[in-house]
Amino acid sequence: MSIRQDFPILARQSRGKSLVYLDNGATTQKPQAVIDAIDTYYRMHNSNVHRAAHELAEEATQMMESGRTLCQEFINAKDRKEIIFTRGTTEAINLVANVLTQRIQPGQDILLTELEHHSNIVPWQMLAERTGANIKAVAITDDGELDLEDAAAKLCKNTALFAFTHVSNGLGTINPAKTLIKMAKDVGALTLVDGAQAILHLPVDVQDLDCDFYVFSGHKLYAPTGIGVLYGREELLEALPPWQGGGEMIEQVTLTSSTYQSAPYKFEAGTPNVAGAVGLGAAITYLKQQPIADLVAAEDALIKEALSGLQQIPGFQLVGKPNKRSAVISFLLDGSHPNDVGTLLDQQGIAVRSGHHCNMPLMTRLGVPGTVRASFSLYNSEADVDRLIAGVQKASTFL
Repeated sequence: MSIRQDFPILARQSRGKSLVYLDNGATTQKPQAVIDAIDTYYRMHNSNVHRAAHELAEEATQMMESGRTLCQEFINAKDRKEIIFTRGTTEAINLVANVLTQRIQPGQDILLTELEHHSNIVPWQMLAERTGANIKAVAITDDGELDLEDAAAKLCKNTALFAFTHVSNGLGTINPAKTLIKMAKDVGALTLVDGAQAILHLPVDVQDLDCDFYVFSGHKLYAPTGIGVLYGREELLEALPPWQGGGEMIEQVTLTSSTYQSAPYKFEAGTPNVAGAVGLGAAITYLKQQPIADLVAAEDALIKEALSGLQQIPGFQLVGKPNKRSAVISFLLDGSHPNDVGTLLDQQGIAVRSGHHCNMPLMTRLGVPGTVRASFSLYNSEADVDRLIAGVQKASTFL
């Protein structure tokens, strides 16, 4: 059932040793099918989309819009109009934060959580500065779980928006998204779910979740960098103003006024990342051909095996012990800086990430300077786990 052979980079060496790639929380590697799709687009179909009458433009438009339809089906959006292409999760959140400016009133609350990536904090801080809103955050337990009692206490009629991560990039905590969304809806708050770390590892059905917005990046899903998705409920998108002005998003323009297209195009000013959309469509097509449930189950088994082995190492300190974990193990070695551990693992051909992982408030809450993060994907193997355990054991003897 191994899909490793589909990813060319996994056959290379790093530091003179076979590569063990465990930095998937930062970005995933790309299968040959995605590489080929992008190559074919540029060699045979490259054109700007929507606005020309020639064959190449028709082909490029069809390829890009096919990617949109595949995204719609992948997350079970009601209509393809609800899929907006962005540069990634960060731009998608910034887009929403900007177009909501006129809807947020002074003194209202924007509710986040202590688990959030900076991309799901800073845009809301900027929105609060523009509008006079308050930023509040749901607390977490020492194990890295959301405190649902605190969420219930802070979600109130004054809450304008609740923005939270589906899966924590720093700890791997799987949040009860559907429960949180219902809690928010019960008090009339809008919801935005950061799905960057969830989209590959959990089934995502935006109609079942009943969220207002869901965002994710293609590069966490075996697609290229520079392409992402904002799902928005159609009636909301139609009511909200554009974010940027330019070509593509307009209906009529005079020197003194303009009218705009309907969603999704009114939110996609300028020449889009056509190749990125093609690559994203190819990645989704590739994933649809895989036994995803079996691969996710195998991934979960690998993480449990890794945890079991790592916890036998003297000085190993697991950071975050959520009841439901996805794809991430964050840890420290007693007396060692995370960057030193990451460097020693790199010397053994093992790619992990060290630092705060754009989770500075989370690290402050947990009282640590950062962590070493091993993050998994569907192509990781038992051999990768064995190398990680041996590598951490070796690092512990040096440090």
